[in-house]
Amino acid sequence: MTRLAADIWVGAYLTRLRLADIPAFVTSKGDKTAGTVLVKVNTLDGQAEAFQKSFDLMTGERAWISLSKGAEPEVDEAIAKQCSFDPDLWVIEVEDRAGRHLLDQAGLAD
Repeated sequence: MTRLAADIWVGAYLTRLRLADIPAFVTSKGDKTAGTVLVKVNTLDGQAEAFQKSFDLMTGERAWISLSKGAEPEVDEAIAKQCSFDPDLWVIEVEDRAGRHLLDQAGLAD
């Protein structure tokens, strides 16, 4: 299966969030075609969680897994560390008190 270019995936994801009335914005813009995407969910109470795509070698499936969860400064530190390794990284911040991120919807693991 062909993967979408990162900027197209990010645009589609932001549109899904906007249609669900979930505020989100790009805090780090990576490579348009091959950049990796991290999603930070800020629950606006000092807590956050960062998600990254992972590839299961046993099943061949791609899924979103938690990279870091806890106090927002600690999550930001984990994201900054990833950005230092990968200058092509996209970071999207989602702000939702209920922690909604829509990453569990069909089509977003691709």
